[in-house]
Parts: sequence; C-alpha cells; structure tokens
Amino acid sequence: MQLTGAEIIVECLKEQGVDTVFGYPGGAILNVYDALYEYRDEITHVLTSHEQGASHAADGYARATGKVGVCLATSGPGATNLVTGIATAYMDSVPMVAITANVGRPLLGRDSFQEVDIAGIVMPVTKYSFIVKNIEDLADTLRRAFYIAKSGRPGPVLVDVPKDITGMKYEYEPCHPATVNREIKSIRKEDTDQALDMIREAEKPFIFVGGGCVISGADQEVRELARRIQAPVCDTLMGKGTFPGEDPLYTGMVGMHGTKASDLGVTECDLLIVLGARFSDRVTGNTKTFAHNAKILQIDVDAAEINKNIKVDASVIGDVKEVLKRLLEEIPKKEHPEWIAHIQELKSKYPLNYDHTQLTGPYIIEKLYELTNGDAIISTDVGQHQMWAAQYYKYKEPRTLLTSGGLGTMGYGLGAAIGAKMGRPEKTVVNIAGDGCFRMNMNELATAARCGRQLIQIVMNNHVLGMVRQWQTLFYGKRYSSTVLDDAVDFVKLSEALGAKAIRVTKMEDVEPALKLALAAEGPVVLDCWIDQDLSVFPMVPAGANLDDVFDEEDMKKHE
Repeated sequence: MQLTGAEIIVECLKEQGVDTVFGYPGGAILNVYDALYEYRDEITHVLTSHEQGASHAADGYARATGKVGVCLATSGPGATNLVTGIATAYMDSVPMVAITANVGRPLLGRDSFQEVDIAGIVMPVTKYSFIVKNIEDLADTLRRAFYIAKSGRPGPVLVDVPKDITGMKYEYEPCHPATVNREIKSIRKEDTDQALDMIREAEKPFIFVGGGCVISGADQEVRELARRIQAPVCDTLMGKGTFPGEDPLYTGMVGMHGTKASDLGVTECDLLIVLGARFSDRVTGNTKTFAHNAKILQIDVDAAEINKNIKVDASVIGDVKEVLKRLLEEIPKKEHPEWIAHIQELKSKYPLNYDHTQLTGPYIIEKLYELTNGDAIISTDVGQHQMWAAQYYKYKEPRTLLTSGGLGTMGYGLGAAIGAKMGRPEKTVVNIAGDGCFRMNMNELATAARCGRQLIQIVMNNHVLGMVRQWQTLFYGKRYSSTVLDDAVDFVKLSEALGAKAIRVTKMEDVEPALKLALAAEGPVVLDCWIDQDLSVFPMVPAGANLDDVFDEEDMKKHE
C-alpha cells in the first residue's frame, strides 16, 4: 500500500510494538506529528516540556520496561536538545531510538533555517546514527535501528529523516520485527572451563554485579550462583536490584560511596567474579591496587570491556545470563564458613549510619522504603541524594532504580520517572532529586500534571549544590565557590503553579504523613524537604585512592 514517509515511520513503530513515544513537535517534523494524530488510538504521544525531557522519558521507559524507548524531535535546536539524553542512554547501555526530522534534502548543507547535522553530532554517543536520503530505505532503516538498539550491548540509535521524505509516498509492506537472540556465539568452552576451575579453587570468592546483569535479566542466575558457592555479593549503582538488598549475603554498593564491607571485602577476597560491569573509576579507585589480592574473572557481553580499565586473569565473553546458566550446570555446591563469617563481621562492625537527631536524606529514604515496602520504582538525579537512594533503599528486583550512572546527568530523574510511569503504570514511581538538579528540568512537572498519573517528586533541598560542596569541604579548604543557592526560589509555589500538589517538609515528624498523602494522591506531588547544607555522604573513598582507604565521619573525628 502507498503511504507517506511519515505514515511509514508510524507503521514501523507499530511493527516494533511501540505503544508510547515522547517528543516535541516543530516545523520539520510536522508530517510525522500529523500521522501520529491519525494513529492516536494506537500510539500514545507524551508531549514533554523540553526535548531533553523527552529523551530522558524514553530512557526511563526503556529502563523500567526493558523495551526500546522512543523520542521524537524536530530539526536544529530540537534535535540538539536530545543530545544529553542520548549520551546518558549511551553511557548506561539503554536501548533507545531517537527519530529527528531535518530540513528537506534540497536545503541540506546550505546553512538552512534550523538545519544541523544531528547524525554527525551524535556519532560518538550512539551505537549508530542514520540520515535517510531515499524513501525506499526508510522502513528498513527504522527496522535496523530498533534491532541495533536492543541487540548485543544495547544503546541508543538516531534516525534523521529530511522533511521532504516524510511527505512523499512510497509502497509500504508490513514486516515482523527481527528476532534479537542472546549473544552466545562468543562463549567458548575453554573460557567457561577456566572460569569453573577458578570458582572451584577459590576460598574467599566475592561476586561483583553490574548493570549488564539487569540488562540480560540474569538476577535469578546471580542469586543461584551466590547461594551455590556461598559468596557475598556487592553491586554497582547500575546493578541495583539484581541481588536483593535485604539478603544476608548482600554487602551493599562498592566504590567511592560503597559500604566498608564491600570495599574491604573486594580488597581481601581471593576471587572476584565480575558480572556485567565495566570497572568505572568511581568503582575501582586506584586501578593499580584494585582487588590486588584476588584473581579476577570478568563475564561481559562486550569484548571491548575486557582488560580496558582493569587487567583480569580470565574472562568469558557473552550474554551474562547465558554464561551463568552454563556455569551453573557444572558448579558444585561449596561452603566458605570462615569467609562468610568475616564478611558478616565487617557488616556488623561498619554499618551505614547517619545523624538520627535531625531531618536527613537517609531518614527520608528509609521512611520511603518502609511505606512502599520496597516495591516502588525509584529514579534519581545526580549527587548526594543519588548516593543516599543507592545506600538506603533496599532494591528487591531489577529495573527499579533508574539513574544516570555513567554520564552523571543532572536533571535526568523527573523525565525518567514520567517514562517509567507511562511504561509501568501499576507501579509507584518516585523521583529523588537535589534542589540543584531539580532546577534543571523542573518544567517537566507540567508534563507529569498533564499525564494525570500518580508520581512523587522528593526534593532534598539543602540550598546548596550538595555533592560539590562536600568535595569543597573535604578537599578545597571550605572555599564554597558558586555552590550556595541563596535565592528566593519557592519550590512549593512553583510546583503548584505547574499543576502539582506540594508539601514543605522541615521536621522528621513531617515525613511520614507527607509521604502517605503523596502515596494516596492521584496526580503528581512534590515534597520540598529542607535538610542541612553540611550533611555529607559517607562512607567515601577519595578519587584515585585505594578502596581500603575508605573512611566515614567517625574516622574523620578520630583523625582530627
């Protein structure tokens, strides 16, 4: 059948099972929006307040559902406003397809109004970027984009379509989406045999879980492995929920703001089993001394990650879930009572701790965990509140913490929360932000209000850029250069003006009733929580230091 390019785009979205897209219209993409109007009963379009909000919403939708997120933008500034969200998705391996419309082909390369080479701009932060120059290539290019986005190590793909192509007609033939198979061809028996030998020989094994376990859906296999070989488990920010936060074998996050039990355990173990993690500098600290007492076994779908940041003793390349399935067929049950007892001693000796005499971020998050029974989807922005959310909310299952781990994008969380709520409307969704982050994309509150779905926005309002100030306190002689937000912004009034309910929380006894009200509400509710500007995140490993240099407030007092 003959369809316009715009109609072909929407039909291809339907082919791929897309039910929700996020975007913002403009002149170059008007044909696509006109087609979306005709398909409005089949595909929900969420009009965000800013294109960056659309990219973060598509990202949050993808992380929460496991499906490909889709965002749309017009040419020029509309397209460039997507770049931060695309880069965020790229760093965290999130499947996303961004569709932009450019000026017509006769106007390309002429510095035309709102013309920009978006395919070139995003090349370093996408798995692939296309510009469609012929309408006969349009459908297959979109199909290929979805396949690339979700195959192997997932990531974002951009498809740029000139306006004249969206308006011309061409024959469209429906096609079933290509099957995306798990990466198993690269799994070699000699590698799995070596891995098995290392696991059998280890007396002090430690399992280190990254975001690849979430992506591959390997949570059950990871849990079985830990119990089979009686190994403690730590995770990265991206690996949260793979292993239950309340399990006795769980030691907490590892790295710069990891628990002492995790940082010391990784340092002391004799085998570190690394599952779907890329050895970020925020995790490893000093790479020369990272896990220096251990042999390191790395399992990852991406061969480029092997020996990139940390030299390992052995590796298996392939989908983590599939590799673990094969290993579990041959791994015997093994107990390490002395090692487990030592780890439990570390957990008892060095628990997470905070000031219980005043309103703090950890108190708010612990109360949120209690009232939601750990069943909410939590999104965050970046900073102290992000670390507190990682430390004090106990994640039961994967895809329940949505956060910018690699790029560290301030302003990410609210858009991601909207995407998550659209993808999983049955779940309670809470975005946790600092006041500095909230300012960056708080206009998306209007989007949340228009969607009319329950969504809770917690603002940890300390009137400073908290994490940067913490570094200034510890390493810059308390010279607070440009980190004090001493203005008259009122988040309660602002939130109400954007269509949300809002509550100011200034005391510990305010927290529970405010959260209960928010959990019972039908639309978005903002909790403006005023906390002290000098609260810090502990434990902490200074950048580039050894993991066993981890310190907390008690250590600082002793040192002083």
